[in-house]
Amino acid sequence: MLRRLVECVPNFSEGRDAAKIDALAASIESVPDVVLLDRQSDADHNRSVLTFAGPPEAVAEAAFRSVERAATLIDLTKHRGAHPRIGAADVVPFIPLEGMTLEDCAEIAVRVGNEIWNQLRIPVFLYEAAARRPERVNLEHIRRGQFEALLAEMGTVPERDPDIGLPVCHPTAGAVAVGARKFLIACNVNLGTADVAIAKRIARTIRFSSGGFRGVKAMGVALASRNLAQVSINLTDFEETPLHAVFEAVRREAERYGAPVVETEIVGLIPRKAFEMSEVYFRRYGEPPASQILEDRIVEAMARRQR
Repeated sequence: MLRRLVECVPNFSEGRDAAKIDALAASIESVPDVVLLDRQSDADHNRSVLTFAGPPEAVAEAAFRSVERAATLIDLTKHRGAHPRIGAADVVPFIPLEGMTLEDCAEIAVRVGNEIWNQLRIPVFLYEAAARRPERVNLEHIRRGQFEALLAEMGTVPERDPDIGLPVCHPTAGAVAVGARKFLIACNVNLGTADVAIAKRIARTIRFSSGGFRGVKAMGVALASRNLAQVSINLTDFEETPLHAVFEAVRREAERYGAPVVETEIVGLIPRKAFEMSEVYFRRYGEPPASQILEDRIVEAMARRQR
C-alpha cells in the first residue's frame, strides 16, 4: 500500500517566549502518528516556524490544534516584530511528500480552514494552490497592511474579506492564511551593515516580481538586536533557481554596496535534491546544512516515535 505523507510548516507570531513556543510544539506532538521535524525561532522577526509531517488526517488535526493553541497564547495587539503577519498563527501551508498531490493538500487546507472558523471564529484566507481568487495565490497580497489593516478594513473593504468565515477579524488572533504549496526554502542573508535600505535594494534586485530570479520572493528587514540588515528570502522553486544562485547574487550585490555577507541561514529543512544541487557552494563558503535535510529528519523522527 502506498504510503501517504504530508508536511505542514505553520508560522507563528511568537519568537521570544520559549514557554509559549514549547506549548505550540506540544500541541503538535500531542497527535499520534505526527512527527515534529524541526523548530526555529527568531526574536527580531518575533516568529517561529515549526515543521511536522505524517499521514494526512493526523497532520490536519495537528495543524488545527496548533492554531487553537496559538489563539490562546498570542495577542497580536501586543505583537511587534520585523516580519509581516496577519495572525497569531500566520500561515499554515500543507505540502505533499509521498502519495499526495497539491490538489489533495488543497482539500486538506479547505477542511482545516473550515474547522478553524467553525471552532475558533478566526477568519481564513486560502492561498497558493488552495486559493479561490487569483490575487490570493501570492501571500503578500493577503498580508498587505498586516493585522492592523485587516482589523480596520475587513467588513468594509470587500477585497479584504476572508474566503472562509464572516468578515470579522478575531480581536487578538487576527486571521490566518491556510494553503497548499510545493516545497519552499526559506533562507536569510545577514549583511555587515545596519542600513536596511541596502537590504531592500538587494531584495528588489533578486525577487521575481521586480525582474529578478524566477521563484524568488525577498524583502529587506532590520535586525534590531544584532544591528544588522537582513535579506529575507523565500525560494519557491529550487529546481528552476538553485539556492546557491540566490546566495551568490546576494553576495555580489552586497559587495557593490560595500556591505559584506556576515551570515547565511536556512530556516527549517531542505529536500536532499536542493542540498545536492548547491553542495559545492556550501562547502566553499562554510559548513553545509547537511543536518537540515528533510528526508533524513523524517527517517530519524519516525524511528524515535517507534521506540
